[in-house]
Amino acid sequence: MLMHKARERIVEYSLRMLKDGLTVGTSGNISVRVGDNIAITPSGVDYEALVPEDICVITLDGKHVDGPDNPSTEVPMHAVVYQNTDALAVVHTHPVYATVLGTLVDEMPRIHYMLALLGGPVRVAPYAPFGTEELARNCIVAMQDRYGVLLQNHGATTYGDTLAKAYSRATYLEWLCRIYCEAKALGEPRLLSEAELDAVAGAVTAYGQSPSKS
Repeated sequence: MLMHKARERIVEYSLRMLKDGLTVGTSGNISVRVGDNIAITPSGVDYEALVPEDICVITLDGKHVDGPDNPSTEVPMHAVVYQNTDALAVVHTHPVYATVLGTLVDEMPRIHYMLALLGGPVRVAPYAPFGTEELARNCIVAMQDRYGVLLQNHGATTYGDTLAKAYSRATYLEWLCRIYCEAKALGEPRLLSEAELDAVAGAVTAYGQSPSKS
């Protein structure tokens, strides 16, 4: 079985994604790149029943290589991230607060310095139907110089050079969105200035960094 380790990790993180409330049902998807191939979750399969043999392996341009031939409908979005960044893993989620905020703003407000982990204030990609090339284009434009993006009326996508890092960014993004939504519900949040965020960005991105397995 090609990319056996990557497929095992995708199953592991798919279950975490469901447990952590980053998605619901069979929505959301995860992929890992090794060379010119991508291992990606299948379309419409219950995460709790998922096994490594269910994970699809395709090329960067979407051609079937190994495993079932029913990859996630979001292949175009995963592919465009790999083609335009140094990503080795992509996590696409449908979390509550990120989805809510993506209906309200064009860019994540500077609510907390941990935004530096995502490269700065995360932008919202304009709406396009799921699984389309249009959505993929909107995603990568909004993701420029960032490690994540909010998708209008849809969800969120993050990437990293390991699956652990891509997933960590997904959890931080949802946490940041929740902080803002909770604060906004109580009043008008005080935000950091661009200079204040920039001043701590280096320290934040270096904090707790250590080699991790994909």
